[in-house]
Amino acid sequence: MSFCACRCSCGPKMPALQLLFLACLVWGMGARTAQLRKANDRSGRCQYTFTVASPVESSCPGEDQAMSAIQDLQRDSSIQHADLESTKARLSSLESLLHQMTLGHAAGTQEAREGLQGQLGALRRERDQLKIQSQDLEVAYNNLLQDKSALEEEKRQLEQENEDLARRLEGSSQEVARLRRGQCPSTQRSSQDMLPSSREVSQWNLDTMAFQELKSELTEVPASQILKESPSGQPRNKERNNGCGVLVWVGEPVTLRTAETITGKYGVWMRDPKPAHPYTQETTWRIDTVGTGIRQVYEYSLISQFEQGYPSKVHVLPRPLESTGAVVYAGSLYFQGAESRTVLRYELNTESVKAEKEIPGAGYHGQFPYAWGGYTDIDLAVDESGLWVIYSTEEAKGAIVLSKLNPENLEIERTWETNIRKQSVANAFVICGTLYTVSSYSSAHAMVNFAYDTGTGISKTLTIPFKNRYKYSSMIDYNPLERKLFAWDNFNMVTYDIKLSEM
Repeated sequence: MSFCACRCSCGPKMPALQLLFLACLVWGMGARTAQLRKANDRSGRCQYTFTVASPVESSCPGEDQAMSAIQDLQRDSSIQHADLESTKARLSSLESLLHQMTLGHAAGTQEAREGLQGQLGALRRERDQLKIQSQDLEVAYNNLLQDKSALEEEKRQLEQENEDLARRLEGSSQEVARLRRGQCPSTQRSSQDMLPSSREVSQWNLDTMAFQELKSELTEVPASQILKESPSGQPRNKERNNGCGVLVWVGEPVTLRTAETITGKYGVWMRDPKPAHPYTQETTWRIDTVGTGIRQVYEYSLISQFEQGYPSKVHVLPRPLESTGAVVYAGSLYFQGAESRTVLRYELNTESVKAEKEIPGAGYHGQFPYAWGGYTDIDLAVDESGLWVIYSTEEAKGAIVLSKLNPENLEIERTWETNIRKQSVANAFVICGTLYTVSSYSSAHAMVNFAYDTGTGISKTLTIPFKNRYKYSSMIDYNPLERKLFAWDNFNMVTYDIKLSEM
């Protein structure tokens, strides 16, 4: 066993604890024995000398061996240093790669987020579109339900009318059978005697629908017995071409225009008998009244435009109208507001409502219509004296009520209650202050069957032939300027010439 001596020069301030630690370290490296000597060197500094036995070397190596060991240590150190630098380089590369991967992942995440946001926005837009479509479908469904209700109501009315007609037919058959058995009054009287006075009519109870139709049939006589015909086929007995008179003849219908679509099955058309600037006697207005929410009024400056179907203007009313009872007078359109008893005055030139008024107690929206229906509870009319309204009330028990209106403010000036049941006649019009009714809207050979004179308050039955060429007359009005009847008969707009006799 050899001993190696290690010398350590320490200043006086070196702590003894460090020396002890060094000694313990040497001992822990495997030395079995160790010696410590303390002495001053030549310069007087304290010098400690350790002597430790080598655990593996039998003798101390020479200088060459020490240098070789040192070189080996240096090589190992260089190799370790190179390995360390390589490891550091690889670590840097890994850090760079990790950074790039982190950035790439973040970018990918951002792109994915943007893609997801885009898809979310598209889904939201699609949801909004589906919501709008759903709302539109709900509105359309509600409209269909309303149309269905209206059709069901019309169907109910038609069924009721069919039942009434069946009852009337049965009553008429029984009456005809009774008359054939010889129970009718004497027929030796003149035709004038056959027409009852107003007192006699009231005794027969004209409030019953069946009696009116039957009376018209029983009192029908050839026109030659009432009026003498001229060679042209037109009446001339006490005929007056100017001024007022009593209606004695209605000519053949003349068709001017045919509606193009189903909305024109029934409607109203008119000209102003008292035209105001900028309108003329030729200006024509037309309203198709099939359906709900009726607001459009077609205006034609010339008759040729009307006949060809090219309107010069379309008015859109501020509120929908109802029925075929509208008229034009002195530059204004007068009409009934939908589902109300209100009559409105709409000035055509300024396109504004100038007046509106409720007709007290008037039935509306199917309470007291004409026989054909169509919500014709309130019917406006014009004659030589001005504006009229034809309607009925609960108090009148369905009989026709006739009122004269102020055309400016629609105030009622005077009212007459007739004994003619409104639902038993097809239509009505006013000529020279006398109310006339038509017996049927669908019979090809109908009649003007009743007249009520507002001057005398007397009603009487008539038998003036009236032809429904197209068998569905929904509107009949009188134009005092042209001395014609205007009518709407199953898509067709027609006119009738008339003749009046002296009153």
